[in-house]
Amino acid sequence: MVVRIIAALALIPLLLFVIYGGLPLYIAEAIIGIIALDEFYKAFKSKNIQPISILGYLFAVYLSLKHILNLKNEYTYVIVFLLFLVGIIYILSGKKNIIDFSITFIGIFYVPIFLDYIVLTINDFKLGAIYVWLIFIISFMTDTFAYFSGYLFGKHKLIPTISPKKTIEGSIGGILGSTICCVIFGYIFKLDIPHMVLVGSIGSIVAQFGDLFASAIKRYVGIKDYGKLIPGHGGILDRFDSVILVAPFVYYAIYLFI
Repeated sequence: MVVRIIAALALIPLLLFVIYGGLPLYIAEAIIGIIALDEFYKAFKSKNIQPISILGYLFAVYLSLKHILNLKNEYTYVIVFLLFLVGIIYILSGKKNIIDFSITFIGIFYVPIFLDYIVLTINDFKLGAIYVWLIFIISFMTDTFAYFSGYLFGKHKLIPTISPKKTIEGSIGGILGSTICCVIFGYIFKLDIPHMVLVGSIGSIVAQFGDLFASAIKRYVGIKDYGKLIPGHGGILDRFDSVILVAPFVYYAIYLFI
């Protein structure tokens, strides 16, 4: 427990980049994206899958440059198309196979694109600097309340074949905790409370999907953690597995309903 708390505190410097925004945030996005992608790609090497890692790293760097240079979305489509063509060349040359190719682009889609919604939430909305904290509140409070609820009341396994320690009681506790914290956050910043209830509750379910999906990958490839960067939490992906899915959810929950 102490290790988990210390590890959570170690993430505070990362959150400072969100507060500061601008160039430091864009640089941090590239660094975190590359590290997380590296963890994702290395996880599959135990299955003799060899992703075209350089394509993922280049795309992570591009996303940061997109914000720095204020490029239009059309440039992103061009970059993805070009990387796709390069990936095909790897296949045709016999250096990689279709599975390597597929995992490469799943990684691009799953890690840097979804994480980019943190920056997009800040940049695309008038109150983006406030709304962005919903991503972390939902993700971290879901994890925290689910842990304690499961520890105190957990009796019924949620999906034991994927994550044996997670319980239905813990899942419900995570949803309640996320919802309550979002309502408190909304009250403090004078946001629409009914909307905060929906965002907090549905967002918590999305966060748990992210956690379980990451666990499913780890179970498939036969690893306990994606990395060892954060004591008690493993790698970046182990800590941000729920954030990755919550970020686009929060973005579109704001975009469509506010």
